[in-house]
Amino acid sequence: MKRRSVALLIETSNGYCRGLLDGICGFARTRGNWSIQLNEQERGARPPAWLKDWQGDGIIARIETDQIGLQLQQLQLPIVDLSAARHLPGIPWADTEDSAISQLAVNHFLDRGFANLAFCGDPGFAWSNARRDHFRQLVRQAQCQYFEYQVTHRYDSSYQWDKVRDSLAAWLVELPKPIAIMACNDYQGQLLLDVCRTCSIGVPEEVAVLGVDNDSLICNLCDPQLTSVVPDTYGTGFEAAELLEHMMNGAAVNRDARLVTQPKGIQIRQSTDTIAIEDQDVAKALIYIRRHAFENIRVADILHQCSISRRALEHRFAKVIGHTPHEELHRIRLQRIKQLLVETDDRISDIAKRTGFEHPEYLTVAFKRSMGMTPTQYRNQIRSDRSK
Repeated sequence: MKRRSVALLIETSNGYCRGLLDGICGFARTRGNWSIQLNEQERGARPPAWLKDWQGDGIIARIETDQIGLQLQQLQLPIVDLSAARHLPGIPWADTEDSAISQLAVNHFLDRGFANLAFCGDPGFAWSNARRDHFRQLVRQAQCQYFEYQVTHRYDSSYQWDKVRDSLAAWLVELPKPIAIMACNDYQGQLLLDVCRTCSIGVPEEVAVLGVDNDSLICNLCDPQLTSVVPDTYGTGFEAAELLEHMMNGAAVNRDARLVTQPKGIQIRQSTDTIAIEDQDVAKALIYIRRHAFENIRVADILHQCSISRRALEHRFAKVIGHTPHEELHRIRLQRIKQLLVETDDRISDIAKRTGFEHPEYLTVAFKRSMGMTPTQYRNQIRSDRSK
C-alpha cells in the first residue's frame, strides 16, 4: 500500500490544537500509512512557503484566514478543516459541539446555586459567538439574570492589552455579586482571573470563572486554578483523520459535512469551587456532598458539617435546593455512573467502587429504580443510539 503524504496545518501553540494533533497521530499510528508534514506555528500564521509547491495527498488544517483558505483551494487536494471560521466553504469540517459546551457550563453554575450568569467572549471567533448564543439562551430559559462582555478581538490591529484589562475591570466591578462567568476559552478565563485579582475581587466567592478547552498549562498557571470544559479533541482529530483517509481513497463524501464530537465533561478546579447560597448550613452540606459523594458517605456524615438537626437540614435543604440531601447525593452519584457507563468499558463492580456503593448489586437496584433499566441496558442503549 502506498504511503500517503499528509500535511497538518494546525497551530501547536495551545492545548486544544495539541489535543487535535494527538487524535490525528493516533489514527496515523493505528490505521493510516502516512508520512506527516507538520510545522510549528501559531493561530492565523501565514501559509508555509513550502505549501505552494508541495506534492502531497491530503491536508488537515485549521483554516483561520482567507489567505490560507485560498492557497489550499488552489492545491485541489482532499482537505478536512478543523476550524469553525469556514474560510473555505465546500469542504468537510470537524468541531466540538458548542451547544453541549454551553449546556455543561450553565448546568455547572446552576448546580452551584448561581442566579447571575455572564459570558465573556471574543467576537472575532465564530466558536465564541456560537457558545455565547447558546449560553445566553440557556440562561434565559433558566430565568436567571444574564450579563455579557465582548473583548476586542486579540488579533485586531486596535487591540491594546492595557485598555482591554481596564475595560474588563470596569465591567467586573459593576456586576452583581455573586456571579458565575463562562469564558469563551481558557485564555479568556485566565485574563478574567488576573483582572479579578488586580481588582481584589474574590474568586470564587464573588466571581466564579469557567473556561473551555482544559489547557492544563493555562488552567494550572491561574491563581486560583481554572475550572474548564473538557472537549474531546482526541476524538475530533481522530475522526478528521479517518475522514481524510476515506477522501484520499476516492470515497464520495458530503463536501459540507460537519463532524461533531461531544465534550467529555468539566474539570473542576478552585475557580468555581463554591456554592452561591445564603443559608450557610445548606451551603456547607452541599459542598460536603459534592466533594465526598463517591466515598460511601451517609446523611449522618453530612449532618456532622452542620449545627442543626436532620429534620431542620432536610427542610431547609429542600427549600433551597428543591430536594433532600439524600436525593442530592443520589443525583450526583447517578450522574457519575451514567458518565462512566458511556465513556468507559469498566465493569459494573468497578463503577460501584468508584461511585460510593459497597456492592454492585446496590448500584444496580438504585440505577434501575431511577432509570427504569439496568446499568448494562443503559450502556448498550446509549452506544447503539450513537452508532446510528
